Amino acid sequence: MRTPAAYRSGRSQAAKCPPLVSSTHDRTSKKRAANSRGLTSPRALAGWLADRGLAPGGTAVRGADREAAIALRTALRQALAADAGTAPALRDHPLHLVPDTSGGLRIAAASGRPWLDAVLEAVATSVARGDWRRAKLCAAPDCRWAFHDVSRNGRGRWCAMEICGNRQKTRAYRERRHHDHPAGG
Repeated sequence: MRTPAAYRSGRSQAAKCPPLVSSTHDRTSKKRAANSRGLTSPRALAGWLADRGLAPGGTAVRGADREAAIALRTALRQALAADAGTAPALRDHPLHLVPDTSGGLRIAAASGRPWLDAVLEAVATSVARGDWRRAKLCAAPDCRWAFHDVSRNGRGRWCAMEICGNRQKTRAYRERRHHDHPAGG
């Protein structure tokens, strides 16, 4: 299967921060859980892949495929967190340059799983283009959702200012207020 257009386009959010990085099996937010249902079982992963155009509906997904997706997600999230232990996990995903149909070269992965290759190729292209530096983990300790920072200066800290940013700023305000005006004092 070819890399879906949503992953190839330089203007696509998916191309800049592939959704596998944010997919999870332990989210508590209803909104996020609905958007990230993908890695809870092989069947759920198959649906997640089909929803994103990474594999045709009804694609057989085995437990080993789910484990490979989780391993890649973990390695990419570690890379976003600047974890020095990321390199060994990423070595399991070699990339190559191959001729493109336009006469140029493109980055290609050959994991044996076309859908995983699409994610790997999107990440590699994002890194080469300089977009990966805008992929971040939410600074909220109870979130840590991966997101693409679209702020003008590239210093966004939260996946959603109206949710995580607001919670963090409210917590900080309450802590300052409690420190400045202790109860009973």
